[in-house]
Amino acid sequence: MDYSEIVLFTMEIVGTIAFASSGAMLAIRKNMDLFGVGVLGVITSVGGGVIRDLILGCTPPNMFRNPVYTMVALGVSIFLFLVIYTLRSSRQSIPSGDAKGVRALPEKLAAAYDKTMTLFDALGLGIFTVMGINTARTLGYDQRFLLIFVGVITGVGGGLLRDVIAQEKPYILTKHIYACASIAGAFACVYAGERLGELAAMALGALVVILVRLLAMHYRWNLPRIG
Repeated sequence: MDYSEIVLFTMEIVGTIAFASSGAMLAIRKNMDLFGVGVLGVITSVGGGVIRDLILGCTPPNMFRNPVYTMVALGVSIFLFLVIYTLRSSRQSIPSGDAKGVRALPEKLAAAYDKTMTLFDALGLGIFTVMGINTARTLGYDQRFLLIFVGVITGVGGGLLRDVIAQEKPYILTKHIYACASIAGAFACVYAGERLGELAAMALGALVVILVRLLAMHYRWNLPRIG
C-alpha cells in the first residue's frame, strides 16, 4: 500500500466503526438480542456502500469481495453489546438500599448514548459521503450530479436501512439537517477535487459534513415543515 491507500483504508475503517457503533447502540436501545445488534451494526456500516455499488454496477458489492469491513462492524457491535450488558448487570447487582446508585447509571448512560450517537453519526456520515465519491471517481465517473448523488446515498443509505429495520422514523427525513449535511459535504468534495488533490478534497468534504451536522445538533437547525 502507498500513502494514499493507507489513508483511504484508515478512513473506511474509522467510518465503519462509527456507523457500526451507531447501529449497534440503536439495536441495544430497542432491546434486540446479540444477533439483532450484530445485524443492525453491520447493515448500518455497509448498507450505504452496497447501494452505491449496485448503482455503479459493481457486483458483487464490495462487502462480499472484501469482508474485512463486515468483520470489523460485527466485532464492534458485539463488543458494544458486551460492554452495555456488563454495565447493566453491574447496576442490577447494586444492593436495593442504594437507590441513588441505581438511578444514576441509567441517566449517565442515556446522556452518553445521545452524545455518542451524534458523534458517531456525524463521523460516519462525513467519511462515507466522501468515500462514495472517491469510489465513483476511481471507476472513471466524472459527472458532478452522479458523484454527489452517489456520495450522499453512501453516507445516508446505511442509516436509512437501520431506521427502517428498527421501526424508527427515518432520521434523514426529520432530524437536524442530516441529509443536507451530506449534500453540502459532497458538493465541497466534488468541486474541491477539481482544484485540490484527491485526499485534500476528501478531507474538506468530510469536515464540512461533520461541522454542519454538529452545528445543526447544537443549534437545533431544522428545515421548515408544515404543522
